Amino acid sequence: MSFVVVTDTSGNLQNQQVREYDLKVIPFCYYINGEEHTCLDTDTFDGDAFYAIFKGDTKVTTSQINPQTYADFFLPFLAEGKDIIYVSMSSGISGSCQSSMLGAEMALESYPDRKIEVIDTLGASLGEGLVAIHAAKLRDAGLETEEAAQQLRALSERMFNVFTVDNLMFLRRGGRLSNLAAVVGTVLHIKPILKGAVDGKIVAFAKVRGRKRSIEALASQYDKLAVAPETQTVGIAHAACRADAEYLVSLLKKNRPPKDILLVDYEPVTGSHVGPGALALFFESKPGVRKTDSL
Repeated sequence: MSFVVVTDTSGNLQNQQVREYDLKVIPFCYYINGEEHTCLDTDTFDGDAFYAIFKGDTKVTTSQINPQTYADFFLPFLAEGKDIIYVSMSSGISGSCQSSMLGAEMALESYPDRKIEVIDTLGASLGEGLVAIHAAKLRDAGLETEEAAQQLRALSERMFNVFTVDNLMFLRRGGRLSNLAAVVGTVLHIKPILKGAVDGKIVAFAKVRGRKRSIEALASQYDKLAVAPETQTVGIAHAACRADAEYLVSLLKKNRPPKDILLVDYEPVTGSHVGPGALALFFESKPGVRKTDSL
């Protein structure tokens, strides 16, 4: 093994994928009315129950972990003589990536002959998780740490993250929508179509009328932009809207069926910022796809 692949729970991978690809996962925390929780065991996570609490007065918050926590997680692998590739969520929506870089520097002070490569995926949920899976495949193929990191950064730039939400309040509240003016005042069932931009920030780039059309708009982006879908695993994450997610699956299979589709409940840390009804699609596209500015 040339390196260890580390990611975090915002990558939205299920227990099965974590075991299959031998991934090491840092737990991110979320808080329900101030009580700390983590979601390392996806088999027991009840997405419908979690997103139902947003309809009441329950307060859900998150916080990024500090550099020392990253350093403490990295150190045992370095002590074993292993390099690390850490697959991180987007620096455009969280300070976690920068925190992990500081943690890597701290850990390497004790093991200067080792390497830690932090991959800013410019995405979250399966936009991060699919990159982590690819990292494991490169590891198993015998690539060296630096060569694998180079490929993973290029993949992150091509990984298209496109989604729609039922309510912009959650993105607005967390400051995670960089062009809020583009969608302020959307009424009469107008639904925003959002994406991860070049810098990993979330931007709205289109609006459509009605939920069904918003789902079809996601599928349209896939039909137009996916590269060699027959060879890739496509990701779908949903926040308590499984029927909508299954409709999206049917649309993806209609014209350009992918090799596989990984369908998951939005994990609670990332999901708390997109809110109930969020539906996201992740797939590999061409270089420059993040510059796409229209449907």
